[in-house]
Amino acid sequence: MTYTNKGITIRPIKEQDLQRIWELSFKDENPEWKKWDAPYYEHQTMTYEKFLVGKDKIIAQDHYWCIEVNGELIGTISYYWEHKPSLWLEMGIVIYEPRYWSGGYGTKALAMWMDHLFNEMPLVRVGYTTWSGNERMIKVGEKLGMTQEARLRKVRYWKGTYYDSIRMGILREEWEAYKAL
Repeated sequence: MTYTNKGITIRPIKEQDLQRIWELSFKDENPEWKKWDAPYYEHQTMTYEKFLVGKDKIIAQDHYWCIEVNGELIGTISYYWEHKPSLWLEMGIVIYEPRYWSGGYGTKALAMWMDHLFNEMPLVRVGYTTWSGNERMIKVGEKLGMTQEARLRKVRYWKGTYYDSIRMGILREEWEAYKAL
């Protein structure tokens, strides 16, 4: 299954994507994207050989896909179960390539992903968690009709400053109304 909208594609990861995903995510010690994606968690580099040990957990999986722009792999999109018995699903997105930041690529990819999740699973809600230092990610949620459901004040500490943890979410009926606009 693959979704494409205006040159942006989300799709399951293939074996031939592994080298590029490793280069984007684990090769560099201080990648630019990590300054925005939970920088308060230490980033671990790894060799390509070590990365390949876990390849079966990402190739052709329902929960972890790649994002392409005109055929170039630029990021990943995923989901995980916060509490599967109640269908509480959280999602995540990383655009690794800075030249694709603030261009609407993440918003379009996340919209396709949310549509996919709501269409493929009997979900009531989807959401994600970010931090107050990542204003672009908060704006993405707002653009997609999401609600700021929680703000845990000063729980993320990074470079001498406390930041809030922000939880964004949208209900199925809100998503359907948003798409109808």
